[in-house]
Amino acid sequence: MPLIGKTIDEKIWNYLKAQGLTDFGAAGLIGNLQAESGLSSTNLQNSFENAPAKTGGVSYTDASYTAAVDSGAYTGFVSDRAGYGLAQWTYPTRKQALLNFVKTMGRSIGDLEAQLGFLITELAGSFPRVLADLKSTTSVQEASDCVLLNFERPADQSQSVKNKRAGYGQAFYDKFAKGSADVMGYTNSSLATVKLISPNKNSPRNKPLDIITIHCFVGQVTAKRGCEVFQPTSKNASCNYVVGLDGGIGLCVEEKDRSWCTSSAANDNRAVTIEVASDTAHPYAVTAKAYAALLDLVTDICRRNGKRKLLWLGDKAKTLAYKPAADEMLLTVHRWYAAKACPGEYLFSRQAAIAEEVTKRLGGASAPTPAPPNTATDFESYTVRVTATNLNIRKGAGTNFHSAGYIKPGVYTIVEEADGKGATRWGKLKSGMGWISLDYAKKV
Repeated sequence: MPLIGKTIDEKIWNYLKAQGLTDFGAAGLIGNLQAESGLSSTNLQNSFENAPAKTGGVSYTDASYTAAVDSGAYTGFVSDRAGYGLAQWTYPTRKQALLNFVKTMGRSIGDLEAQLGFLITELAGSFPRVLADLKSTTSVQEASDCVLLNFERPADQSQSVKNKRAGYGQAFYDKFAKGSADVMGYTNSSLATVKLISPNKNSPRNKPLDIITIHCFVGQVTAKRGCEVFQPTSKNASCNYVVGLDGGIGLCVEEKDRSWCTSSAANDNRAVTIEVASDTAHPYAVTAKAYAALLDLVTDICRRNGKRKLLWLGDKAKTLAYKPAADEMLLTVHRWYAAKACPGEYLFSRQAAIAEEVTKRLGGASAPTPAPPNTATDFESYTVRVTATNLNIRKGAGTNFHSAGYIKPGVYTIVEEADGKGATRWGKLKSGMGWISLDYAKKV
């Protein structure tokens, strides 16, 4: 989807603001990009234009160089040391990283959105102090100097150059920041083939994106039907995306806006929420096509927002206390905020696997995300004898979950344990019916 804004500088400004940069930080960075490339994502260093001796015997312009790299006709992109793109990436390792990044997105080497995504990814991964400064600075000059001296690092770092770049930055600050409220800019996933925008939302969201919350729809619906459900205002609910049973993806609330999905305004102002078509009963399984599409969508959301790691910490308190780095996205679940089984055991038990697979696709840390405690993958099942008559089965671990029926006295297998309201400990039944209080059961 296109970046938000009518002009190139407005699109870049909105994108950087969405990544959490202050007005001063965004202005200082754009001022440097203006000095480097004139904000042209296809800009080839001037001394390399029409200079065949430097580019394999072929004379290139900005456009022809870009096309030759995209087609593979020119193979010297990484090694030629020609400055290219918004930030005039020059060194072989940085140009290789840029090339790899845009290829994973399936975009042109000169694509503006792809280069902005790489810019934030590179800052987060290789220049974290610069990014941190851009998110806290209160001076255009300070932000501009930080980028000049620690990120761009041109040969000429004289005071006159500092002043010139800061002057560019001040002009962007005056244009976009002065006299107007902060405007966050977001893009939406190009994977969405259905667009039915729900009126149930807050526009715009008031926090940068650093959370993804996956829900079970409780119905095997298509993306279109899922979006239709959230159209009536009487529904008082919505989500950002719906993933259908056939793998189709629908956009229901744009990423710039907060959906009404997780029973928590604090969560949803930070989150992209995704409803996935599922069965209507425990464990609320999803189809293979829906699961594959979910992985693609989550990867796309992270990549467009400059994230290289998706984290599942498995615990509400730990997650809320965690301050994600600029290149990190967190996973949360609906059951942490309401007495619901959502996202269902099928998706809940796969949160760690989703985080690990998406991080792998993004090229983030190779170490897997920590799995939640006491999951079925590391829990040794055992049998218990239930002594109570008509013991309640709950849909989740706690009396705050709805009843799923009763069991009579007898011997049952427990495949998972968890803490929860109303009991010292809860045990999950092997039958899949739900959870029982272990206060009324004894190991055998």
